[in-house]
Amino acid sequence: MSVPILLQRMVESIPDELLPPGWRDLDFATFSATKRLWDYQQQALRNAAQLLWKYYDEFADYRPGEPLDVNQERRRRLWEWYRETGLPDGLDIDLRRLPRRTASLLREHYPIVPEGRLSYEHFINRMGFWMATGSGKTLVIVKLVELLWRLVRQGELPPNDILILTHRDDLIGQLLRHVDEFNRGPGDLRILLRELREYPAIKRETLFSFRDQEVIVFYYRSDNLSDEQKERIVDFRNYDNDGRWFVLLDEAHKGDKEDSRRQHIYSVLSRNGFLFNFSATFTDPRDIITTVFNFNLARFIRAGYGKHILILQQETRPFRDREDYTGDEKQRVVLKALMMTACAQRARAVLQEAGYNGYHRPLLLVLVNSVHTEEADLQLFFRELVRIGRGEVPPALWEQARQELLEELRRCPGLIFEDEPVPIDGRTLRELTFADILRWVFHSEAPGEMEVLVRPSNRQEIAFKLKSAARPFALIKIGDISHWLQEKLAGYEINETFDDESLFACLNEESSDITILMGSRTFYEGWDSNRPNAICYINIGVGEEARKFILQSLGRGVRIEPVPGLRKRLLPLVRDGAVPGEWARWSEPAAPLETLVVFATNRAALQAVIDGLRQERAASGLPGRPHRRERAAPAPPPPRLALSQEEYERLRRFVRAADDRVLLARYDLTPGQIGALRRALEEPAPDRWIVCSGPDTPARAVGDRLRAGDPLETIRRWLRFLEPTEPRGPEEPVSGWLKHPQESGGIQ
Repeated sequence: MSVPILLQRMVESIPDELLPPGWRDLDFATFSATKRLWDYQQQALRNAAQLLWKYYDEFADYRPGEPLDVNQERRRRLWEWYRETGLPDGLDIDLRRLPRRTASLLREHYPIVPEGRLSYEHFINRMGFWMATGSGKTLVIVKLVELLWRLVRQGELPPNDILILTHRDDLIGQLLRHVDEFNRGPGDLRILLRELREYPAIKRETLFSFRDQEVIVFYYRSDNLSDEQKERIVDFRNYDNDGRWFVLLDEAHKGDKEDSRRQHIYSVLSRNGFLFNFSATFTDPRDIITTVFNFNLARFIRAGYGKHILILQQETRPFRDREDYTGDEKQRVVLKALMMTACAQRARAVLQEAGYNGYHRPLLLVLVNSVHTEEADLQLFFRELVRIGRGEVPPALWEQARQELLEELRRCPGLIFEDEPVPIDGRTLRELTFADILRWVFHSEAPGEMEVLVRPSNRQEIAFKLKSAARPFALIKIGDISHWLQEKLAGYEINETFDDESLFACLNEESSDITILMGSRTFYEGWDSNRPNAICYINIGVGEEARKFILQSLGRGVRIEPVPGLRKRLLPLVRDGAVPGEWARWSEPAAPLETLVVFATNRAALQAVIDGLRQERAASGLPGRPHRRERAAPAPPPPRLALSQEEYERLRRFVRAADDRVLLARYDLTPGQIGALRRALEEPAPDRWIVCSGPDTPARAVGDRLRAGDPLETIRRWLRFLEPTEPRGPEEPVSGWLKHPQESGGIQ
């Protein structure tokens, strides 16, 4: 059963005009001198502002020096609002099921009923941001800090200290870089990042984190926060501050919510403040229900920001049932993955020959469950790669693998989040030869023996090349290569290379020769790339942890960048006006580059992939794809935007008189949005506008702004209205004037 996203529905039901100007007229777009937030990132911040207004203004208006128990009243009111909206049962925490140490921690800070249950009302002061990998969560986090600072300076929020928690050092480094970029921007705020362990010393020097043009923000690794003190582990009690923290938690999916003591520590720290959860993979019902903005993988792809996802039903089962399958059957699995990779490589070459130099260099990503065991999955895959490199591919086996792929494409399997046919046709695959595999994947004109390349200073990478080639083509990235060099690669020629940089670190460079990246489940984090066009999951397994891993790794495989700095598929870019219209002709030959083909190890693991992605789609409010033989249900009537007659006429007169440059500069509209707005206002009685009269229209407060001659709020409402509740696919034909607009900017 799918869990509803309640909080986003609740906050988006609040009319914009209810918010006072100090809450409404905030700059959600500007990040730095060269970077603006995308429209969905701005919407995430608007939703956050609306909930904070509801919590700190309407439920109980914040007053400086107020007692802490006012926060109990705010939580109670928010809890009632949830219940009125349809909050499901079963969210309370049963302390009898928790480890004694965790239960004791909660008893210290919360009232417990005699049955040993803790109401989730005490944890309801939170909001979640469900944002796909690659959607720019860190930019939203930094901009949220600015939002909190402005509202504190205006006296709308209490001056709670801000703490950013994330679970890896590289993510902390990313945060530091983004804050530095923000600080060099045109804004009037400078963010000072300080490690949490500096908190006592800083507080002795100054009681105030919020100053006129500065805010002190503390950060730490979330997995080093505990209820005990060690060298790097810190006891949260030393920084408790009566729970008056704004905690911004990145990758909040880490750890089980029922059993993880650390998850409860984050809530305890923010019990008299607010908790902001950011993650690409929410799975806990409490996180899903309290999501204030959803732009998960399903929405990310449907909006055009990621590659299409194509799951092939042909399972790579031979790697599991080793006793039942021959080497030829295992080789057929590897051949299919190499064929799809070669098709993508050839598509890029065709585009370059025609004069289009965008896109990435395609890559096959192989993720395995076992690395060092006897007959490990990684070893079996590598063994078949060696055979293919030697040219030990029977013609009948080659043709069988190709025909199975062609049959799969002929049956038109659906794209996982989109109601469209597979964009890849079979022409390139039918023309593909084994020489193409050697050329596009192995960088060779002839078969050859495998040669091993290692760097003495790097104990995590092994590269491979054919002796008949001048360049390496494959890379293994694992925790320690010593066992592989001693056991798995005995008998191979091993050569040392003394290049300064690791091949893995340079994987995203245009100069990278690597076409196959192999590794375990542990290496995919901390790495982002546009390059994967095929993913093989070998024996990843099933269950909740496997599903999280699959969603995370897929999120890292769907990134797309047809034009440097524009991370969106080509047709959506054309329709946004971000690139010339004639570039649409490149979309069809680029289809293999804009598609991520997924192979899974067996039917159970394949089903785990599909179920996980379907849950993402269901949580997005997207309709499921109907069975081919069934008739799709009628589409629900589209939402309509209510305008007063006066508002409609004044807006039409204003837009008629305004120059395009005024609309571009004053309202941050794109050329496509301006055209859509002009057409919408000139078409007779469009069915998506409701022109109302009378004092009770939802637009009555906006009329005051219009009478002043500035339709800012109307145009903002118009832009938000164009973001449908159930977004249509960005490549579906649009009817009439309605178009899904995207602001110019960039995803980091």
